[in-house]
Amino acid sequence: MFYKTSGQFKTSYKSDQALFPVKQDAWLLIAILALAYVVFPLTANEFTFKALLVPVLIYSLAAMGLNILTGFAGQLSLGTAGFMGVGAYACYKITTIFPEMNIVVALALSGFFSAAVGVAFGLPSLRIKGFYLAIATLASQFFLVWLFEKWAWLYNYNASGAIEVRTMDFFGLTVTGPTATPLTQYYFVLGIVTVVTIAMINITRGRYGRMWKAVRDMDIAAELVGINLMRAKLTAFAVSSYVVGIAGAMLVFFWKGAAEPNLFDIPMSFQILFIAIIGGLGSILGNFLGAILIVALPVLLNVLPDLVGIQVHSAAMEHVNVMIVGALIVFFLIVEPHGLARLWGLIREKLIIWPFPH
Repeated sequence: MFYKTSGQFKTSYKSDQALFPVKQDAWLLIAILALAYVVFPLTANEFTFKALLVPVLIYSLAAMGLNILTGFAGQLSLGTAGFMGVGAYACYKITTIFPEMNIVVALALSGFFSAAVGVAFGLPSLRIKGFYLAIATLASQFFLVWLFEKWAWLYNYNASGAIEVRTMDFFGLTVTGPTATPLTQYYFVLGIVTVVTIAMINITRGRYGRMWKAVRDMDIAAELVGINLMRAKLTAFAVSSYVVGIAGAMLVFFWKGAAEPNLFDIPMSFQILFIAIIGGLGSILGNFLGAILIVALPVLLNVLPDLVGIQVHSAAMEHVNVMIVGALIVFFLIVEPHGLARLWGLIREKLIIWPFPH
């Protein structure tokens, strides 16, 4: 079988703790990267890039940021969309004040503004937790959206109250604005998501990741063994908000092209939370699986009647879409409450020992 592991020996602790202890996992990752970097660009059309691939990558990154905070550190947050808005507006102001700045540098700097705001609203986590902390982060959502609406300096006193992305180049390639091609934007988003994902994998497997997991499992015991709870929780808020801020900036600059304050509303926060939960809390892979289910599947269901030649009213199809996606979410939560990543882990274990019973 594909996952036959006989002959793969681990003779040291380093090999036992390797990122890919089973070499088939590395092959599978190489195949996925080849699909993303080679096959999709050669076969996908403009609609696929704009409606499927780019939004799935951006929402996966946003869910990854939330997963750092909720899945790895155990701190519940309902203000993810607000922190995404901070990153988007910060990137807009940076590119306005410094028009010659490289867009990658602007994205990186915008994440720091989001991280600072995340740490400020994460301070209540030092005294409260659970649903009380969720209410505190929900308050940040209301406050930040109100700030985006009322502080005219953030949107350069535009009469419409919206921020509009101008045309920007990256080493001669137009990556933002109406003249940017979907393929160029897809490659740019894919590259950033790949780099951030690698960074988050290393962080969660390192010292900070172990510290966050200890606080998540039992904060009192973590403090008794010498872990600084303030440092652990605030670093989780900082890293999470940084990633979420970059995702918010890419949402506006490489997908929407313009944004109003109500784009970063509560439904977006809940959608990202659903992606993290359905995909699997405490998992990097789960963010991508959850985004495929929550973001890509509704789009595929909408275009399915046209592909098979069936005429369905758009309003009726929208209701059917909601029912199908909702039923799938309930099904997956019943089959595996720990998310799609855990479901894949179980399938992988069965493939390793196949054909013997588990």
